[in-house]
Amino acid sequence: MSNIPETGRTQRVQIRLIIIQVLVFSLLLTLGGRLWYLQIRNGQEYTDEAKNNHVQQVVQPAVRGSILDARGVPLADNETRLVVSADRTDLMKMDDDGKGVLTRLADVLGMKPKDVFDKIRLCDAKTPQPCWNGSPYQPIPVTDEATTQQALQIRERAEDFPGITAEPTAVRRYAAPGKANTAQVLGYLSPVTDEEITKAKDTESPYLRSDQVGRSGLERTYDKELRGKAGVTRYEVDNLGRVIGQAKDDKAEPGSSVVTSIDARVQAVAEYELNDAMKVARTQFDKNTNENYKADSGAVVVMEAKTGRVVAMASLPDYDPNAWVGGISGKDYARMTSKKSNYPLLNRGIQGQAAPGSIFKVVSTAASIQAGYPFDDHYTCGSSYTAEGHTYQNFESQSHGPITLGQALEVSCDTVFYALGYQQWQKDGGMKPKKNAKDWFFKTAHEFGLGKETGIDLPNEVTGRVPDRQWKKDFWKANKDTWCEEAKKWPKKKDFNTVLAHENCLEGMKLHAYDSINYSIGQGDTLVTPIQMATIYAAISNGGTLYDPTVGKAIVSPDGKQVRMIGPKSHGKLPASAKTLKEMEGALAGVATRGTAAWRFGGWPQDKIPMHAKTGTAEVYGKQTTSWFATYTKDYSIVMTISQGGTGSGASGPAVRNIYDALYGLDDSGKQDLKKALLPHPQKSLPKIQHDGSIDAPTIKPYDPDSQKVPAEQTLAAVLGRRD
Repeated sequence: MSNIPETGRTQRVQIRLIIIQVLVFSLLLTLGGRLWYLQIRNGQEYTDEAKNNHVQQVVQPAVRGSILDARGVPLADNETRLVVSADRTDLMKMDDDGKGVLTRLADVLGMKPKDVFDKIRLCDAKTPQPCWNGSPYQPIPVTDEATTQQALQIRERAEDFPGITAEPTAVRRYAAPGKANTAQVLGYLSPVTDEEITKAKDTESPYLRSDQVGRSGLERTYDKELRGKAGVTRYEVDNLGRVIGQAKDDKAEPGSSVVTSIDARVQAVAEYELNDAMKVARTQFDKNTNENYKADSGAVVVMEAKTGRVVAMASLPDYDPNAWVGGISGKDYARMTSKKSNYPLLNRGIQGQAAPGSIFKVVSTAASIQAGYPFDDHYTCGSSYTAEGHTYQNFESQSHGPITLGQALEVSCDTVFYALGYQQWQKDGGMKPKKNAKDWFFKTAHEFGLGKETGIDLPNEVTGRVPDRQWKKDFWKANKDTWCEEAKKWPKKKDFNTVLAHENCLEGMKLHAYDSINYSIGQGDTLVTPIQMATIYAAISNGGTLYDPTVGKAIVSPDGKQVRMIGPKSHGKLPASAKTLKEMEGALAGVATRGTAAWRFGGWPQDKIPMHAKTGTAEVYGKQTTSWFATYTKDYSIVMTISQGGTGSGASGPAVRNIYDALYGLDDSGKQDLKKALLPHPQKSLPKIQHDGSIDAPTIKPYDPDSQKVPAEQTLAAVLGRRD
C-alpha cells in the first residue's frame, strides 16, 4: 500500500489538471490569433492569391464528322486551311497589350488593324460582333483564309510576331459536288450560346464555349453525333496568366460521319430542273393577272417509294451554306432573312405549305369510298355545280357527262368532287352537325397523315392544315375580336374584306357548305407540304404504308468500325383497301397516259415502268396559281410545286419528266440506257467504309453550262443521257 496521504494525492491531480487547462487555453489562444491574422489582418491578400492561382482550360476543337451522300460523296466535310491565331495571354503581357504585333499582323494579312483588334477582344453583353466568346487562354482565330505566303512570313519572322501562330486547321466545307448545293437539307453551323451551354451543362453531351453547333438541317438533327468531343488541356495559372503547372489532358475525339440517302447526282438534277422550270414559268403569260407568272419559290422531293428515304430535296430560293463558315457577315445574314430575297433559309420541301389543288383528290377519292360511294358508279361531271345559292365552276368549264370516280381523277373533274363533298356535309348535319357526324372527308385526310408532321429527320417541319370543324372553332376563337371590330363598318361599308369580317364574326366557327365544297378539291383553307404529298403518293405506290421520310441512312464511327443503320419506320397505313388502291392506281396511270399529264409523258415506256401522276393548279387569294405535280413509279415518288407558277402540268410537268429520265436513263423516245441511268433501282447498301473511317467515294464532275466543252444549247438532262 502507498504511504502518500490521500489529501496529497488529490492536490497533485488538481495541479496537473490546472497545467493541462493552461496548455489547452494557450493553444486555443495561439490558434485564434493565427486565424485572426490569416482571415482578418491578411485575409484579403490570401483571398486574392487563392483567386489568382487557378486552373484554366485550353480547348482543342474536335474534327466534325462528314455528311455523305448515298455513294459516299462528301456533301459537308472539312478542309485544311491555314488559320492564323493570336494567343491573347502572351499579347497582354506586352507593354502595349500587343497592339504593335497585331498592327504588323494586319499589314501581313491585308486587313485593317481595327478588324484584327476586334477579332481578339472578348465578348460580353456590351461588346458587338466580331469578338471572341471562347476561353481567353486558347488561341483566337484571326483568319482562316491565310495564304501560304502570309503563313511563311509569320513563321519566318517569329521574333516580330510573338504569340501569333499560323497552322493548318480543319475548317467546315460544304462541297456542292456536281453543283448539288443541298443547302437547306445540310443546314449550317454557328457558335454555341451561353444559354445553350447552361442548358446542356448536366447532359451527357455538354457544350464547350468554343463549340460550333448545327442550326438547321442535318447539321442540327445529328449535331451530337457529328460534333465529337473536344480535347481539353487544363493548366494552373497565376494572376498574371503565367502557367505554373499542367493539371489534366483529355484528347479530342473526332465526330462520327452521317451517310445520307441523298444522291448528289440526282440532287444536282433536281435543283437544276426546278430552277429551270421556274425560269420558264416567268416567261409565260398569266391571263388572269395580265402579267407573266412570278414563280417566286418552289420545291421538289424525290423519294424511294418502298422505304421513305429521300433521294433528293431541292428548295428555291437557296443560299450558300459556306457563307456561315468563320462567321457570317451582316450583309449576308440580312439577305438570307429578308422578305425581299424571299427567305432562302426556308426548306420549302418541309416548310413550304400551300393549298394542294387537285393532287388532293386522291384523298377525296378514298374518303368518298369510305363514305359509301362506289368507285365504279357514275357521277355527273358538269361544267358547273350549284349549292346553297352559289355556283362553282369546273376547271375551264369543261363537261364530261356521267363518269366514274376513276375517270374523275383522270380528267380532274372538280364538279364530281364538289357534289360528293356537299352531299356528305348534308349527311353530317350541315350547319348543325349531328353528334355522330362521320366527317369522312376530314377524317380520311388525317388518316392520310395530313395536318401533322411526317416525322422526317429534319428540324422545323410544319404540319400543314386540315380545316375540319374543330379547326374552324379554334380559328374563330383566335380571330373573332379582330373580325368583329372590322365588322362594325358593315353595312355602311360593303367591300369584300368588311363583308367577310361580318360573316366570320357571326358564323366563323361553323363549317359552311362552301368550306366542304372547296375542301373536296384541295382548296379553301387546306394546306399541305411537298414532303407530305410525296409520302402519300409513295404509300399508294408501295401498297399503303406511310413511311417516316428519312435523310439519314447510317451513322459511322470515326474509325469506320461501327455502323448504326437508320432503318425505315412507318407511322401508319392509308385508309384504303387493296382493291381501292388498285383502282386508284389505274386511274392515276390514266392521268399519265390519257388525262391531264399525258402530254408530258409522250413516249414514256408505260409497259416497262408504269407511270402514275396527278396534276394540281391551286388558287391562292391575292396571288397567282400554285403549280403542283405529284407522281410515282414502283421505285420513286416525285412531287414538285412552284408558287405563282401556273398550272401543274404546264410549269412543273417538264421538270419532273426530266428528273425521271435521268433516274432511269431514258431519252425522249422512251429508250432506256442503264449505263446512263443515275438510279435504275433504289440503293440498298452503304458506300464502302474503310477501317480508318475514310470512305471509298466516287468523284462527281460538275456540270458547267458555260463551259466551251459543252454546247450552250444542251441542258443538264442531255448531259446525263437524255436528248433535249
